[in-house]
Amino acid sequence: MFASKFLKKDKFDSYEDYIQNGAPVVPENFNFAYDVIDVLATETPNNLALLWTDDSGEIKRFTFRDLSLMSGALANYLTSLGMNRGDTALLFMRRRWEYWILMLAMHKAGIIPIPSTNQLKAEDIEYRIRQADAKYIFAYDDGHIINEIKTAIGTSDVKLILTPDIDGALETMPSEFARVPNNNTDTMVIYFTSGTTDLPKMVAHNFVYPLGHINTAVFWQRLHDGDIHFTLSESGWAKCSWGKMYGQWLAGATVFVYDFSGIATAHDLLSAMSDNHITSFCAPPTVYKMLIHADFTHYDVSALTKADVAGEALNPEVFERFQSATDIKLHEGFGQTETCIMLFTNQWIEPKPGSMGMPAAGWDVQLLDEGGRPVPNGTVGEICVSLKNGRPVGLFQGYHKNEKLTNQVFRDGFYHTGDVAYRDNDGYYWFVGRNDDLIKTSGYRVSPFEVESVLLEHPAVREVAVTGIPDPSRGMAVKATIVLNKYFQGTDVLVRQLQDHVRSRTASYKYPRVIEFVDSLPMTISGKIRRALIRTLDSAKNTIIEPIKSTIGFGKDDDK
Repeated sequence: MFASKFLKKDKFDSYEDYIQNGAPVVPENFNFAYDVIDVLATETPNNLALLWTDDSGEIKRFTFRDLSLMSGALANYLTSLGMNRGDTALLFMRRRWEYWILMLAMHKAGIIPIPSTNQLKAEDIEYRIRQADAKYIFAYDDGHIINEIKTAIGTSDVKLILTPDIDGALETMPSEFARVPNNNTDTMVIYFTSGTTDLPKMVAHNFVYPLGHINTAVFWQRLHDGDIHFTLSESGWAKCSWGKMYGQWLAGATVFVYDFSGIATAHDLLSAMSDNHITSFCAPPTVYKMLIHADFTHYDVSALTKADVAGEALNPEVFERFQSATDIKLHEGFGQTETCIMLFTNQWIEPKPGSMGMPAAGWDVQLLDEGGRPVPNGTVGEICVSLKNGRPVGLFQGYHKNEKLTNQVFRDGFYHTGDVAYRDNDGYYWFVGRNDDLIKTSGYRVSPFEVESVLLEHPAVREVAVTGIPDPSRGMAVKATIVLNKYFQGTDVLVRQLQDHVRSRTASYKYPRVIEFVDSLPMTISGKIRRALIRTLDSAKNTIIEPIKSTIGFGKDDDK
């Protein structure tokens, strides 16, 4: 496994051994494109690096030698356009194969790519152009994004380059490209956050960021030579870097990419796994919630031996139903756009459904109270990363051109994630929510995720978001916004049943006093529930306990 070149040892006997010796060893002036891809192109030139297909049935295969030569050609093309080291460029490439070549080419040339989702609108793109000072945009024309990009560009001098231009350059440009020197602390890639709670922020990662994903791919996803790994993410999200590039190639695995237009169904995904003999799969909980409703007996997924989940906390009901269908235990992981994997269920511990697992090697994770003091087991605290021994490999440098915001999260010797969790007596961490999402009711703090997990056990509930609404007597009351499964109707009787269901499985103060039935939940374009938007909409409707009793179901007025 190539990743062993950047580790203290090849094998680890226990979690304790891994924690002590498993953090990546970083060489000077590391550049993933030169020091991994070009070296693999020499050592294992014919090994399959990228297996790409789309929903029309087209298939492309790229070896490590292909990646090396093609990225050199594109690096020459980029410099021929007048692009220089340190320039920024937005990439709207969906899941097109050219994306992977373009990223490597930019790493070679020292150009800073800013991957972006094709689901953005003109005003979103204009905001990103302005914030990033981007002069170039690379895009795949999917019938939607080009008009949005052109509207955003307007009369500015931003240059738009489409995939046919990239394809042409691959045929005409020489593949030899002289190494452009870089420092480890130089910015290699910038990701915009999904903007769940605020305007999207620019997360700047340096050139050692790929080595942080050894934890992600080798130790969380448990990949090795010969694996074919399928992460669902579009190229515009940091999860693509987590699951479709750096760590997987360091592990010697083949990256599988399924490029589809629109929304992939459970049938699409399971067929892709079957047809391409996928051995490892990773997706957010929303995808697994969809898959557990499929009949797995119609698909040959016998090659699949590993499955992982991240993006939001995993509901135990989903864990159990997926295991029942596949005999595979999901390994949960936690991290952010700002990090690599920092908490995960590792190979040395038994998964606990709903738990994030334990810290990654090199990451000194601590749970702190509002005064910055460590909290005992069983007590909720903010997930923070100690910087006492330096920044862990894979932690971002800061928010690009936003020193004030950077200083807000890097303070008092810690990186503050803004997420809260608790640790049990076995050392497992359990996600509670964003600080902003916690509901303070009658002196208690309620985790939306905990209530959502209980509600998802009920056969009527397909999707649910739990938020707080103003309550004159309690400060806040728990509200559940629910999408029902087929054949269920949102009646007062069902409201009572759902409330009793929660009361019977958890503390009574956590049950939803307000239940609203909707056709769909508001989601970010990365598939996360927009609880903040639900709170905003409720506020605009003046949604408090008394005025809306006539339209939304309420539970008994007790705290027993």
